[in-house]
Amino acid sequence: MEKKDLGKLGFQSLCCHAGQHADPQTGAHNTPIYQTSTFAFKNVQDGADKFAGEKEGYIYTRLGNPTQSALEEKMAALEGAEAAIATASGMSAISASVMAVAYAGDHILAHDCLYGCTHSLMEEILPRYGIEVTFADLSDLDNVDEYLQDNTKLVYLETPSNPTLNLVDIEEISKKAHAAGAKVIVDNTFMTPYLQNPLALGADMVVHSATKYIGGHGDAIAGIIAGKEEMLAEIRMTTLKDFGGIISPFNAWLLLRGLKTLPIRVDKHTENAKEVAEFLEAHDKVERVFYPGLESHPQHDLAKKQASGFGSMISFELKGGYAAGEKMMNNVNLATLAVSLGDVDTLIQHPASMTHAPVPREERLAAGITDGLVRISIGIEDVEDIIADLDNSLSVLADVEEDESLATV
Repeated sequence: MEKKDLGKLGFQSLCCHAGQHADPQTGAHNTPIYQTSTFAFKNVQDGADKFAGEKEGYIYTRLGNPTQSALEEKMAALEGAEAAIATASGMSAISASVMAVAYAGDHILAHDCLYGCTHSLMEEILPRYGIEVTFADLSDLDNVDEYLQDNTKLVYLETPSNPTLNLVDIEEISKKAHAAGAKVIVDNTFMTPYLQNPLALGADMVVHSATKYIGGHGDAIAGIIAGKEEMLAEIRMTTLKDFGGIISPFNAWLLLRGLKTLPIRVDKHTENAKEVAEFLEAHDKVERVFYPGLESHPQHDLAKKQASGFGSMISFELKGGYAAGEKMMNNVNLATLAVSLGDVDTLIQHPASMTHAPVPREERLAAGITDGLVRISIGIEDVEDIIADLDNSLSVLADVEEDESLATV
């Protein structure tokens, strides 16, 4: 059966239809799960042609799979990219893309507030292979000029950043990086292609932990890379193929299913988040709230400039520091005390003791990840129930005083 002519469909229509075509063998409407490790050749020449890249087709699922291909076609359409690659996890996407760009003797300039494992990759793993990494606050564009070097091959950032919701101007940084001969990779996990399109703003590649909003239901681990075909072909046949961080057909299928409702879910997530952020900002146990949708956020105007919505990630700093964070976490009821984000359920966690515990405390504090910082991923439950749960868990903090002895992570 021929592929659908999608023309210039809207985003929700692309979520439903891009990459998905009736199965040519059975006519199945939904993409099947091709749960196979290998694919049979018609004859020796057929196999030789496919290995030589002279003929399209599947060889071995580590090199590609029809279920994976459907997901990649859909994600490329949603990101406005020439191509996309699905991987085993967000970290697989990040490591495969970064290590395809930077080699021994090269330099990477990275935002100073990143997901904990991304920070560990940059600080601990890459230097073993002769790759130098400088961390800087890239929300200050003067730092980009100051820290770009002759051997800088990559500028890497998250925006909004995890977990401080600090924003970086993608368009301006891309101009500066390209003028210096460097590529730009943006982690777009928090915003999704529905709310923010880094490639349209000048970035060279986008990465996602597709475990989050792309899947949306907390039941699959996966990553996405999107960008130009030539660049992604190199990643697919080098750092992805040889490191082996490939997605399973079943997880690819789960993401295909999840993507069909992405805009509907994100709209509800975001609607809830605005109300929760306003509640938290007015609460006497909360020192400050970090949410780009609030006018009090120092980069509220930038958020409006480079995104079509504010997302559903909120961080807030408690009065009482580490002890308050610990006590609040132990008293939530509706919200699930768990890492990850982008699930239809509300998830809450304490970065200082959880996701960013591997980051040395002095570096954590310098990046704005304080001991009393709480990160919450707002779900699609009734917002009144989310707020009631937070109000109840905050009410137990009346007698909590900041105890620096607890903050030794």
